[in-house]
Amino acid sequence: MSQREILTNGSAFKRTDGRWCGVVWYKDEHGERKRKSFSGTTKAEVNKKMKKYIVEFNEDKNDSVESLKTLEDSLQNWLQVFKFPAVERTTYDRAESIAKNQIYPQLGKKVVGDITAADIKKLLNYWMTEDYAYTTVKKVYTLLNEYFRYLYQQEIITKNPMANVEMLKKANFMSAQGKENLPPTETITVFSEEEIEKFKAEAFSVFGNGKRKYQQAAAYILMLNTGLRTGEALGLLNTDIDLDNRVMHVQRGVKEVSKREGVTEKSGREVIVGKLKSATSKRDIPLNDTAIEMIKDLRKEFYFGEDSPLIPDEHGEVTRPVNFRKRFYRILTAAGIETKGLHSLRHTFATRLINGVKDKNGNIKSLTPKQVADLLGHTTSEITELYYVKRDTNMLNGITDGFEL
Repeated sequence: MSQREILTNGSAFKRTDGRWCGVVWYKDEHGERKRKSFSGTTKAEVNKKMKKYIVEFNEDKNDSVESLKTLEDSLQNWLQVFKFPAVERTTYDRAESIAKNQIYPQLGKKVVGDITAADIKKLLNYWMTEDYAYTTVKKVYTLLNEYFRYLYQQEIITKNPMANVEMLKKANFMSAQGKENLPPTETITVFSEEEIEKFKAEAFSVFGNGKRKYQQAAAYILMLNTGLRTGEALGLLNTDIDLDNRVMHVQRGVKEVSKREGVTEKSGREVIVGKLKSATSKRDIPLNDTAIEMIKDLRKEFYFGEDSPLIPDEHGEVTRPVNFRKRFYRILTAAGIETKGLHSLRHTFATRLINGVKDKNGNIKSLTPKQVADLLGHTTSEITELYYVKRDTNMLNGITDGFEL
């Protein structure tokens, strides 16, 4: 693709019928020489029209320069100028990671104005055949859709290539990968009763000298009994906990993000303490006996004062999420438990409360989805039921006895 440019400043001439005409020659985006004609009753009128056209042409030319950049240069600039100031740091890190790892390797060197719907569809299909998760490929689609929509709305490109690209439906996507499209509730990972006992046994195990193998093991059991997110647990201060009234106040979160100088990514990562995921995330969580026991255990292990983190590192600072996760995975491996994410503790908490527990008389004690949503800090109970609860139909055995029709 060539760059459009004015070839002449325009020349006015008078026709035999007394009218004035003018011509401006220019080169279009395909490199072809073309002309724009003008007419008027006076020479001044024609010159004014030509001058206005040249000014507008050059303004359009400046806008179209963006379409001549490579996708990597243009998309990275768009991310830094428009995305970075508008989203959370973790959200921006994910968007930039998607661009660098899933988009640039395939399309990064291609000129923006030359990218077609077929190019984008080929990109999406490539990652699908590489067995990437549906959510990852959809993030690629969403990011490109937002970027190209901006270019089209700003008239930087004359046609939006995303207009003819639809994200494959999840069922078809999974089928193409030879996988079953399970409902969200079936893909939720939770700890079984046996796994919880195995996890606890390993987490609190000790060496021959009596020293514990794992730091802050009680933190994971605390999460299991409160439904805390990892960032929320690491953001707790001792002052957030009221043992007398058996409640904890969730007020902040810890996140690990890429180090940056301005918007430019630098080597390494850093921990930031800031606001919670959403407005409803700021909440009070009641503490059961086990949760209280775990809080006391954590304070016995490390305590640097009321204003210090409940789960500190050895220097009394905030524990890095990456270290907290690695320790969790080590416990799982040593206990012989199938790998699960830290979020599985939160899923298990929600599942247990909604499915309920049976007493010795066969009665089921449970909470409503709305109550559990409030404990988890969810905006709606639909989120809780769809993405956090693995239904246990075994709990329903015998429940219809006496309801014969």
